[in-house]
Amino acid sequence: MRIPRTTARVLPVSADGAVLLLQEQDPARPGVTWWGTVGGAVDPGETLPEAAVREMREEIGLVVTTERLIGPIGTGIHEFSFAGVDYVSQTNFFAMALERDVEVSFEHLEPEEVGNVLAASWWFPEDLEVDGTAAQDDLPDVMRRAVAAVRGTA
Repeated sequence: MRIPRTTARVLPVSADGAVLLLQEQDPARPGVTWWGTVGGAVDPGETLPEAAVREMREEIGLVVTTERLIGPIGTGIHEFSFAGVDYVSQTNFFAMALERDVEVSFEHLEPEEVGNVLAASWWFPEDLEVDGTAAQDDLPDVMRRAVAAVRGTA
């Protein structure tokens, strides 16, 4: 049985339409990597925007306000496993504008994320689609929605 989980995820979008993603791995399958969004589980008592900005600080070291978020720009149901536990996630995606030269830091990661969040990089949706390493099949489409939302063309 999969454990239900509500998540808030953020897609930072640069002026040229790239999205900042994280390269991650499951500790139960070291070396099998994928690219996914910043974000994670909503804690008890948190709103979706509050969880999204907390995850920005924890996962990439950026302190932002909920006012910078656009959305949710979409939702999805995603099944995944982490450390031998199976989850089904009700995922809520937010977008926000962010400069490419921002300094990313992994020093505030949760203990289970240390060593499993491996890198951060800017991706264009079409490049991730060709690369085939997206955490979920719908991620390139979610990225396109994020870019359109930030550009005001959604």
